[in-house]
Amino acid sequence: MFLRLKSALPVIQWLPQYEKNWLRPDFVAGLTLAAYAIPVSLAYASLAGLPSQAGLYCYLLGGIAYAAFGTSRQLAVGPTSAISILIGSALGGLAAGDVLRQTHLAMAVAVLAGFIGILAWVLRLGNIVNFVSETILSGFKVGAGLVIASTQLPKLFGVVSGGGNFFTRIINLVRHLGDTNLATLGVGVGAIALLVVGERVLPRRPIALFVVAIAILVMTFFPLASFGVKTVGAIPQGLPHLGWPVVHWSEVDNLLVPALACFLLSYVESISVVRTFAIKHGYPVNADQELLALGVANLAAGVGQGYPLAGGMSQSAVNEKAGARTPLALVFASIAIGAVLLFLTGLMSNLPEPVLAAVVLIAVGGLIRPRELLHLYRVSKLEFRVAMLATVGVLSFGILKGVLLAAIFSLLMLLKGASRPRIAVLGRLTGTDRFVDSSRYSESERVANVLVLRVESGLFYFNAQPVKNEILRHVHQCEPVKLVVIDLSTSPNIDLAGVRMLGELEEQLTQLGVSLKLAEVHGAVRDLFQAERLHTRIGGIDQRLSIAALIEQRNGALSQTN
Repeated sequence: MFLRLKSALPVIQWLPQYEKNWLRPDFVAGLTLAAYAIPVSLAYASLAGLPSQAGLYCYLLGGIAYAAFGTSRQLAVGPTSAISILIGSALGGLAAGDVLRQTHLAMAVAVLAGFIGILAWVLRLGNIVNFVSETILSGFKVGAGLVIASTQLPKLFGVVSGGGNFFTRIINLVRHLGDTNLATLGVGVGAIALLVVGERVLPRRPIALFVVAIAILVMTFFPLASFGVKTVGAIPQGLPHLGWPVVHWSEVDNLLVPALACFLLSYVESISVVRTFAIKHGYPVNADQELLALGVANLAAGVGQGYPLAGGMSQSAVNEKAGARTPLALVFASIAIGAVLLFLTGLMSNLPEPVLAAVVLIAVGGLIRPRELLHLYRVSKLEFRVAMLATVGVLSFGILKGVLLAAIFSLLMLLKGASRPRIAVLGRLTGTDRFVDSSRYSESERVANVLVLRVESGLFYFNAQPVKNEILRHVHQCEPVKLVVIDLSTSPNIDLAGVRMLGELEEQLTQLGVSLKLAEVHGAVRDLFQAERLHTRIGGIDQRLSIAALIEQRNGALSQTN
């Protein structure tokens, strides 16, 4: 029982081994993370259409939960731009402008996302992240960055926002540029300038917090509100009340899809960050355990008036650069945020909305990386198309549909490639028994009356017949052929249809006066041949015999016959 608890709660493992000299860097990292998280979480909550404090509640409770269950030493969990915009777009219609209702719906989505994560941990589904490739993420990040920017530009210009997607929002912004509030624009542009200059002059400092503090002082002592500059308004003082969201059971069906989408985005983004820092600092992480950690963190946020969260790259980078040694840094960050909620909420009410917009715009600027797309274009046109489809899909249909569209397209391209796999013609390197791809090694030589082929894919029901037809085409092109040797070293997975296809191929080749031999057959495939009683028909499948040995065996049989 203790071993199972120890496995599910990594804090039991690392806390007893905690070293005294880690305390100061963890404490400094926690305060630095809190300084970064406070303005960013307020801004992200506005993206989600929620009260400003909802973002703070996510950091407050989610961080403590992840510290207990997570395996990463540097990951920082909290609201992210992608999930915030997803919550805002998915729940806006259901809430119909009722902020309290949207709050409870967002809490319910977080709770559902939490249970999805816990169930995924029970089922050991840590590898689901592999269905969303890095290429898709590259396009997704560009699209998400542009979508988020389109939601913040109206606040920067002080105009009415509108539109259901990126393109309609930009069109609406252009139409209302004549209504720009110059005071609002001045505050927003000034904040952007300070953020950009500050990050270059004072790297690794909580510049966003300094800018927020300056903006609050300016709004307090200068009558900018009379010129139309809006503020976030009053933030409730005190810690959040714990409780289940007030949502009717009939509404749960409508919330399951957003909850699944939020958790998938959360896990994909988080595990990418987790692996990045684990490789950098040389420690192991558990992909399945991260499912549980994110599930519990989302559940904690949901019962604490927050909304779905994730481990974002930006906040994790802040935590890591500040010197975080263990997840205890997240606990210190939560304590600092709790102190702000208890004692400093009065000051936060004067925070200008265009400053929050500026913070978000600078934060999401790192998502838009043209160099990454240019590199994809140079390396692989197909990968570039997948990334661009993700970008255009996110811009046109929203974050979830865009990512799913790109993932489906990517899988279809993989299936298309697998349905007609490459079949390499092999030749012998002079003076050796090695057989290599003739198209890559011009010095290789073909053995007389022998055709050696390598199927560079698994053999399944959807590609078995095309593979057989391609092999027969090679046989007819290379006449005269007396022996065909198929190298299956790159075909570790063959289903029943693939095995039966090879049996059919042997029959057709026999009618042409050609023998068939199989080389480098994997163990599980040999078992399937034996179960189908085909191994004797193809002359026996001996794992000990190489391509050269099979050819020598055939030549020896011919010489005995002669």
